Amino acid sequence: MKIGDVSFWYADMGLPETRRPPLSGDTSVDVAIIGAGFTGLWTAWYLMQEKPDLKVLVIEKEFAGFGASGRNGGWCMGTFAWKHDAYAAATSREAVLEMVKDLEATVPEITAVCAAEGIDADIIPSEEMMVATTPAQLQRMKEEIAHRRAWGDGHRARELTPQEVAQRIHIPGVLGAMVVSGMARVQPAKLVRGLAEAVERKGATIVEGTEVFSYDAGRVTTNRGVVRAPIILRCTEGFTAGIKGHKRDWLPLNSAQIATVPLPPEAWAKIGWDGHELIGDMKNAYCYCQRTREGRITVGARGVPYKFASQMDRNGAPDAETIRRLTAILHEHFPEAAKYPIDHAWCGVIGVPRDWCATVGLDRDTGLGWAGGYVGVGVSTSNLAGRTLADLALGRETRITRHPWVNRRVRQWEPEPLRWLGVHLMYKLLALADRREARLRGKPSRFGALGNWITGRH
Repeated sequence: MKIGDVSFWYADMGLPETRRPPLSGDTSVDVAIIGAGFTGLWTAWYLMQEKPDLKVLVIEKEFAGFGASGRNGGWCMGTFAWKHDAYAAATSREAVLEMVKDLEATVPEITAVCAAEGIDADIIPSEEMMVATTPAQLQRMKEEIAHRRAWGDGHRARELTPQEVAQRIHIPGVLGAMVVSGMARVQPAKLVRGLAEAVERKGATIVEGTEVFSYDAGRVTTNRGVVRAPIILRCTEGFTAGIKGHKRDWLPLNSAQIATVPLPPEAWAKIGWDGHELIGDMKNAYCYCQRTREGRITVGARGVPYKFASQMDRNGAPDAETIRRLTAILHEHFPEAAKYPIDHAWCGVIGVPRDWCATVGLDRDTGLGWAGGYVGVGVSTSNLAGRTLADLALGRETRITRHPWVNRRVRQWEPEPLRWLGVHLMYKLLALADRREARLRGKPSRFGALGNWITGRH
């Protein structure tokens, strides 16, 4: 089994053989973007699309797509993670409903850009299927469908009976499932690499191997020189804590995945899954799975959720206990896969704001902007964030710059050891809730609600 090496997605396509040149010294540009993941690259793409003569520089510490953009589960969803009420409280219900529409439109937008730019990212239009295997999960699933219907997503969400689930996929003990339409499965590393090349074709510059130490109005300080720009956009998502002055802005929450070897046709004949649905479950500590282009199963979930003082993993390498937990989930939902070995295991971080609400913003006085905090739905959400940042940077007032997440600010996370204790306690309570729900076969456990309340997740 291969451990780390950034992610399986790069093993699938190969790590970059050569890196883009680093910054060659002090320079001046119109827009400096920190971070060459989905957010930074989409921002650059839309800036160059709207104003081709703009001088845009994207600054990356490792290589384009090194972070969550090249490590995620490949779920292109076009939906909120949650927290509709929080956005509405600061603006209005109508404003949230408008944003829901624009998030839904990100999936066809990404697909269209890939077609226009010749990006082969293994995109397959599909649906999300969240299965329930206990009465508590079934109740949570019904509540989630009702929630989506209340917030403008009802036309996409519907309930399946156990028999309807079995017609698509064979998962033991299924009591029902929520299906959400209008989604797509992607190979994320292919998408981010293709997007980086598209950005360069449009005239923007990407420098790699260039670490940003700090930034303030008009100035980005790196290990390779100083970049001066009237507009500076921070697009660092889970890596934000590594920049001076931003240690507690967003918590880098760890998520890990495994990938099986390609399964033979006889295994798929027993599993089903011909529609390449994005499969998850309604546990408190949920999982997310994909059937890949070449017939592997990937399974993702939280392992060790957070490292003390916002420390990062080493090149995507998860610990042995996390791999064991993920393998147990694989065998629980897909027992036929237990006959075949795990081929790769990796991990990465997502950015989590204190209120679990993604934000996009630009301070017009300082020229400093930011986007991120996607809490696990960044593949599609980053597209809308990039378009919004581009409009803000160009000084445009548009439909999307009026969305509730624009210029939303929240308090920082608590200092250590409080945030480490809080996050670890939350996930212990979620795991306890799942065990009780499986054993007692009753209503949702209060331990799950308590765990979410501790960190403001719900």
